[in-house]
Amino acid sequence: MFKKIPYVETERLVIGEHPGFLGFGTAPVYNTPVTPKENLTALLDEKRPYWMPDSRDTVSLHPDIYNDTLGRGSRKDITDAFGVNWRYEPTVGGSISVSNGSPLLEDVNDWKEKIKFPDIDSWDWEKAARDTKIDPVFPTLISFVNGFWFERLISFMDFMPAAMALIDEEQEDAIKELFAATTDFACRLVDKICTYWPQIAIIETHDDWGSQMAPFFSKEVAYELFVPYMKQFTDCVHAHGRYTCLHSCGHNAERIQCFIDGGFDMWSPQLMNDIGKLYDEYGDKIVLSVWPEEANLPELSEEEQKAAARRFVDRFCQPGKPSVMGINAFRRSTPAFLDEVYTYSRKKYLEY
Repeated sequence: MFKKIPYVETERLVIGEHPGFLGFGTAPVYNTPVTPKENLTALLDEKRPYWMPDSRDTVSLHPDIYNDTLGRGSRKDITDAFGVNWRYEPTVGGSISVSNGSPLLEDVNDWKEKIKFPDIDSWDWEKAARDTKIDPVFPTLISFVNGFWFERLISFMDFMPAAMALIDEEQEDAIKELFAATTDFACRLVDKICTYWPQIAIIETHDDWGSQMAPFFSKEVAYELFVPYMKQFTDCVHAHGRYTCLHSCGHNAERIQCFIDGGFDMWSPQLMNDIGKLYDEYGDKIVLSVWPEEANLPELSEEEQKAAARRFVDRFCQPGKPSVMGINAFRRSTPAFLDEVYTYSRKKYLEY
């Protein structure tokens, strides 16, 4: 529950460090009046955080039991539990599925014969929990990087056949059956994660829906084939008392209502989306990861950076419409900018 705690300057004292977002480097730990996890809870439960969070407040859970079986191997080549081969590409910092012209599935109608779901009950979850700990001070996120719907279908079929299947009436019923099965599987996976890591705060799933210019498929397709299964998944996560985040790359601004109706608490858009317009129209319905308009902050004077930080907070910390600084904001920011965002947003939220 939010309670007014007066700001004091010693809140910006660095008292330690923790692993950076997604495991990249380290991030400072400050002498904040509540923990970053409590701050995120206040944001999501009451729409009133103590300060504007940034992506460095969140740490990621990367258990091998997921990465090496259902994920993409986390910077190494693997064959996942479905039999999909993943190759890590250092130049782009990510992995791609490699079918060599022979995907697991050519027609979705054949999915029951071709797709074999792994028996996750037989996996050694207790060992995984012992090997991978959670720090209760920080909101911890696990990211299901292959998702359960379009991205998973792409891994089974390759991109073009998967995209064509979405508009093939002869495959529509089979897609629904497959997505019902993958969503049930997703919920069983959520049960395992919440059982063995009870301090997990955020469960994120990937499902890229767009290119640089536009969504891959129509709103009608989205509501027919995806949104019902998204809602089943988010209902499952919420039943466990956790929050949901969607990672959906591409120019997907026109599909944000699908994400809202799908039950997601947060969405992290990419830079090609008009974040100001999205915030103005939907910021009271879903928490957005936002970024400063200025892309040249390191070139500005310290006072100009601080002024930009105050404009940023005024723009994206309006009453009833909290937001978070995503990875794009962190990439554009400077120490002076981040300090001012914290101090100014901390004081601003005290006024509401």
